[in-house]
Amino acid sequence: MARVFVIAHSPALRAGLRAMLAMSVSIELIGEATRLDDLGMPLAAFNSADVLVFASSEDLPPVSYGKLSGQALVVLADRADRDELHSVVQMRRLAPHAWGILPPDASADALHAVVSAVAQGLTVLPNSLAEQLLPTLMSAQTSPTAAEIDLTPREREVLDGLGRGLPNKLIAQELGITEATVKFHASAVYVKLGAASRSEAISKAARIGLITL
Repeated sequence: MARVFVIAHSPALRAGLRAMLAMSVSIELIGEATRLDDLGMPLAAFNSADVLVFASSEDLPPVSYGKLSGQALVVLADRADRDELHSVVQMRRLAPHAWGILPPDASADALHAVVSAVAQGLTVLPNSLAEQLLPTLMSAQTSPTAAEIDLTPREREVLDGLGRGLPNKLIAQELGITEATVKFHASAVYVKLGAASRSEAISKAARIGLITL
């Protein structure tokens, strides 16, 4: 049985979700709150939940909230505008192991199916959103932000040399190290950027602001 905790800013939305979830014998509603920083939120129930159901992407916590403590996540959302896509990308950071999206007018059966799926570690997207969301999600997966790439000071110096178009020999001379050491640090930079070549590493580093071309 999947233990579910509901987050919705509106009492009407919470009531509607309660009614829909109560129709499934495989789902147990164990708590609810208006938002995650609600002082009256029952923390014990929240921490023991398998799935968090958000009535709207507006109820999602900010990026600074970090990752959830193991819960899967379901959000009711259908506007594929820029802000909505940004919110959905953040869902992957909040609950990277399992999450799902539903349109706000989804049936009780659809809600039950998605809750059960994410509780088992699956990710669920409705067909109407998949074409618009998947490119953004793939970009978020393959293009980390500058803050997420933990380069050492030496790796940053080597990357700077690469960005200026210097060959390994000149980078080595400039930094007072051997060419082999430059190659070692350059390889580490490639791995951290998810790049397969010097040109790809430079392109990715410039795109996220690690270097300026």
